[in-house]
Amino acid sequence: EACGGRSLAPCPPPFLPFSSREFQWVSRLPLSGSLDASTLHHMGLPRCGVNDAESHASWKERTLALFSGRTAQGGRRKRFLHQSGKWYKRQLTYRLVNWPWYLPQQQVRLAVKAAFELWSNVSGLVFWEALGDPADIRLTFFQGDHNDGADNAFDGPGGALAHAFFPRRGEAHFDNDERWSLDSGKGRNLFVVVAHEIGHTLGLEHSPVRGALMSPYYKRLGKDFILSWDDILAIQNLYGKAHRGPVVQLPGKLFAHFQDWSQDLDGRRHQDPSLSSHYCWSFFDAITIDSQDDLYIFKGGYYWLVPKGGKAQGPHPLRTRWLGLPPTLDAATFSKKDGKFYFFKGGRCWRYKGPSPDAGFPQKCSDAGDLPRHPDTALYFQPLHHVVLFKGPKYYVVDEESFQVEPYYPRSLQDWGGVPAMANGALTLWDGFVYFFRSDQFWKFDPERLQVVETGKWAKQVSWLGCRDPGINEAAV
Repeated sequence: EACGGRSLAPCPPPFLPFSSREFQWVSRLPLSGSLDASTLHHMGLPRCGVNDAESHASWKERTLALFSGRTAQGGRRKRFLHQSGKWYKRQLTYRLVNWPWYLPQQQVRLAVKAAFELWSNVSGLVFWEALGDPADIRLTFFQGDHNDGADNAFDGPGGALAHAFFPRRGEAHFDNDERWSLDSGKGRNLFVVVAHEIGHTLGLEHSPVRGALMSPYYKRLGKDFILSWDDILAIQNLYGKAHRGPVVQLPGKLFAHFQDWSQDLDGRRHQDPSLSSHYCWSFFDAITIDSQDDLYIFKGGYYWLVPKGGKAQGPHPLRTRWLGLPPTLDAATFSKKDGKFYFFKGGRCWRYKGPSPDAGFPQKCSDAGDLPRHPDTALYFQPLHHVVLFKGPKYYVVDEESFQVEPYYPRSLQDWGGVPAMANGALTLWDGFVYFFRSDQFWKFDPERLQVVETGKWAKQVSWLGCRDPGINEAAV
């Protein structure tokens, strides 16, 4: 059976390892040297597309240097010929060539600036943004094959998220088909991935240390420190220690809420005036509609209320309306059968009739009823009189009282003719059609014909979402 496309067979990643043992070493797997099940599983995880070929040798030299008291030598890299192992200068410029259209330029620049500061805070490096001028390091978003060689062609959502070139080519490329985010909600956190790829442009190989930023696998943004001891040791071996006093470690919690505030690049903080329609600039985590046809749009720890035919109101903190909700959501829906809101995060679920959750909530609904963890989206579907959860290529019909999956489910998403996998929102509008959302796209589904009848860009074409100024979605590329 062919891989990818409509097949469930996974395709091998584009960054095939230099050797199975090298891949297993950097992935902290048993060094069997064979493509066993665990190795194949790790090859399919979201990660950096840079080859692991010299990671072992680089890490061994670095740790030996730590215990011997000498400085590790930056050797030449085989992956890109004629490139030295580090930059010959300590002051480097960078340029953000383009960015995903749905992310505000100012906040993307802040995330990139913070990513460079991670490394300058712990080393002898200094970085300056070069607006429109030639730069030492260039950050660019591409799709698919972008003239980087067949091994570096991007593979769509999942798999290889980005790759970078070692000094002194100075380029980092990011897959524009990924769902990028500037917060701790859905999507790949851009700040974390940019910071990792910057490490490569400075000459760092992958690290086998669990929790290290330079681990090849995607690292979620948490509250802990972003750089590990191994990251700091690696950059200082190449460029020395910071000249500005002690090491400044930056915790992830500082970068978890880019969607809530903006900041001038000289450090002055102020409220972003575009927050009133911020979801129009970006993805949202979930969406639903109540019995009065009021829309609720969720992103991060906030929600917007859009009355029928009216203007978006918000953002409002989630917990001012629904006490006890987590700071981000996977999915949400309103049941017109019982007049209650249902929220899902990880393996837990919440049910509300008013501001407080129903008795017994939150509960571990994934354990009790075999519901999927981290569902993509939720929908109250009138023809079935039940809540439906969507996860990847399957959907689950759920009894709201017991939170048990109905008999004969889950079933294939192919039942919903043309509805995409991994939607981030769904609702049934007052016109009777079901609307699904993913990234910047929408799909209009006819429940009688059981097929998609229209698709397009929701921020520009769907007026009832409250995006009054479609021009805000246009970012320079």
